[in-house]
Amino acid sequence: MTLYTRFAAHLDAALDALVAAGSLPEGLDRKNVTVEPPRDTSHGDLATNAAMVLAKPAGTNPRALAEALSAELRKLDEVAEVSVAGPGFINLRLTDDAWRAELTAIEAAGADYGRSTQGAGVTVNIEYVSANPTGPMHMGHCRGAVVGDALASLLEFAGHTVIREYYVNDAGGQVDVLARSVHLRYREALGETIAIPEGLYPGDYLVPVGQALAAEFGDRYVDAPEAEWLALFRTRAVAAMMVMIRSDLALLGIHHDLFSSEAELQAEGKPEAAEAELRARGLIYDGVLEAPKGETPDDWEPVELPLFRSTAFGDDQDRPIKKSNGQWTYFGADLAYHFQKSQTADQLIDIWGADHAGTVKRIVAAVAALTGGKTRFDVKLVQMVRLLRGGEPVKMSKRAGNFVTLADVVREVGKDVVRFTMLTRRSDAQMDFDFAKVVEASKDNPVFYVQYAHARVASLHRRTAEAGIAAGAADLSRLDTEELALVKLAAQFPRVVETAATASEPHRIAFYLYDLAAAFHALWNVGNDRPDRRFLVVDDAEATRARLFLASAVAQIIHNGLAIMGVVAVSEMK
Repeated sequence: MTLYTRFAAHLDAALDALVAAGSLPEGLDRKNVTVEPPRDTSHGDLATNAAMVLAKPAGTNPRALAEALSAELRKLDEVAEVSVAGPGFINLRLTDDAWRAELTAIEAAGADYGRSTQGAGVTVNIEYVSANPTGPMHMGHCRGAVVGDALASLLEFAGHTVIREYYVNDAGGQVDVLARSVHLRYREALGETIAIPEGLYPGDYLVPVGQALAAEFGDRYVDAPEAEWLALFRTRAVAAMMVMIRSDLALLGIHHDLFSSEAELQAEGKPEAAEAELRARGLIYDGVLEAPKGETPDDWEPVELPLFRSTAFGDDQDRPIKKSNGQWTYFGADLAYHFQKSQTADQLIDIWGADHAGTVKRIVAAVAALTGGKTRFDVKLVQMVRLLRGGEPVKMSKRAGNFVTLADVVREVGKDVVRFTMLTRRSDAQMDFDFAKVVEASKDNPVFYVQYAHARVASLHRRTAEAGIAAGAADLSRLDTEELALVKLAAQFPRVVETAATASEPHRIAFYLYDLAAAFHALWNVGNDRPDRRFLVVDDAEATRARLFLASAVAQIIHNGLAIMGVVAVSEMK
């Protein structure tokens, strides 16, 4: 039990006491009652809105309820001071011993400090990456991959059961284009000189696929009609691309639990089932789309199509789920896919590129209709990343075709740098990734600054042992107000985990770790001018052990936070 959960329990007990005394009615809904740090730290260590939330349903005055509740909270040994602010906010200042106890709790919990049961009993399906299986991963996919994977780890740490899913878009026209591109490479492998026409995939990554097909089938399909080889080449090409994609993702430490095939989904008749369900609810009807706005194309003619009533959910027009040729639209296929996912999860989260923003409202509405509102569905939009080197745009990779591969970036700067950097901004904000800055050893580089804090603590352990100060029980009474201020920040980690999980925003972990590292470095640097304030004081073993205990707690939280982000906490900087 962490400090915030402990005080939430104390608050519940105080409210129970008021109920028992007849000062509060029974059965009040307490779900919106919070215990959190006050916005202004000069007001205290903790604050609660209990009186503000409960006064009206209790039929009493918020200030009067706050005073009665304060009287109960003052009975706690951990509380040094209670005050009522404004119309009824309650601020608490804790004793130094309360913070020392939390420091001991951090040490006792270790890698589990901050872990929550908030999501217990809730299964969340997170679908992320889902790049078209037409080539290697490029940096356009990277940010969504990291955000999705970190969010999955965050929700697991907060107690949810998580399914990591990759949706393989292997049923659209792009995989036919892939198959035709591979057929050219197949002919090339058999000695033919080829030219890649515009509209096909030019990347050299398809050369090995063509060579493998040439080795297996010889010249059987060189002059054969497309109908004889298209399906085979499509299947083999998609399989080869998925091997490549999985390998690229593994470089980032990303592994999915489930790969779902769009082609298999359609073969199993899942879109038809979704259509039938929505028709039964009056949400799909046969109708004709309005003519395009502006000048109407010469070849446009009204065609009756099955339409989803997306205007009922704020869209500007109803959307077709099938094309005029009978094939499913992307929207129609997505409906079936999400309906299938909703059968195995309580909540669905999709990580999409920001260019898909226009489709969010209609697919969320459709899933709500299909599930009767029982399955929560959220879409997180991720902005693109601009690659720079020393402030200048990075040239595209000729070897890969026309993009910068994720593998090349990871090999240059490392997995941990890539992952941490991708979480240093909100996912819906624009981001620059500068190869020079992300490896810079400075305070302005969050990756370095947080890792340096952890490495400093590891170094402190080594230097303490070298100084002959044996590890042992620490007298935490040696920690003063300035040092306990760092404990107060460290103790916020469990709350940060829960708020980040609730908001589905893993970047909050990165922001918090930077603040914690900055506070630690600031306390460390006090010793530059005052030798007695150093973490290692050779002639004061007790002070050293107490400060080492504090530093170790900070390092543990950094380790735990970095683990959520998929980043390894280093013991020394190279």
